[in-house]
Amino acid sequence: MKIALDPYMFRALPIDEMVRTVAELGYEYIELSPRAEFMPFFLHPRADDARVAELKNALRTHGVQLSSVLPLYKWSSPDETERQAAVRNWKRMIEITADLGCPLMNSEFNGRPERAAESEAAFWRSLEELLPVFEREGIALNLEAHPDDFCEENTPAVDLVRAINKPWVNYLYCAPHTFHLSGASEAGADIARMMRYAGDKLQHVHIADSFNHKGSSGLRYILNPPGTPARIHQHLDIGQGEVDWDVFFGTLRELGFDGVATACVFAWEERARQSSAFMLDRIRKELAS
Repeated sequence: MKIALDPYMFRALPIDEMVRTVAELGYEYIELSPRAEFMPFFLHPRADDARVAELKNALRTHGVQLSSVLPLYKWSSPDETERQAAVRNWKRMIEITADLGCPLMNSEFNGRPERAAESEAAFWRSLEELLPVFEREGIALNLEAHPDDFCEENTPAVDLVRAINKPWVNYLYCAPHTFHLSGASEAGADIARMMRYAGDKLQHVHIADSFNHKGSSGLRYILNPPGTPARIHQHLDIGQGEVDWDVFFGTLRELGFDGVATACVFAWEERARQSSAFMLDRIRKELAS
């Protein structure tokens, strides 16, 4: 199993300093998430050969590896121009990931919930173009359901991943999305059931805490105007929210989880070092053999 850090809270640091910081915190792996000068959100990658070489050198110097690369592109957009741009972005980022020597990418479906059928159709069109590129470069792919996406819940997301029918395309369970993954009708969240449903496709977890937005008869959070379709969740330190961590970690142990476990807290940039160190210590105690 690989325990990785999503270094998003350190994105303002230069690349070498970011990697050095991750190493100093005790992590052996980085899940590279969007950063403006390398791989911005929803735009074409900015990294040229020199910047890729800079990152490779920093990883070698500080003894850290990439567990995965996490780009976000609107490859399931119902807008065909936007979808085609996303496919171009993906192709370049796959090329960069191969150059970095990283064997895994992970991402979201990135479509629209109010246009779910059109978004899924766009997703399949994008896969027709991209699956051969992933295969050619020998890069695996893990996908997660996300609030405000065309596929927001655990069961349909796992089914969609299985429908791709590639052994190297698998499922990512994101703990801070737990209360969205369980569906709108469930007051709580049966983490064990959801993970067991994913079964052998569960190859990646994102670890951060979140509050149950459905608690207190839906009044845990009051959003205005009434009826707004906005989604809400957090990425907090373990223990600061309401995810059942005994069940979460217990089920991973039961399943013999041996994939990537990424600490992905975003809420505490003012104490990013303390938060990241705490998360590593807790994950190691729960999962490291």
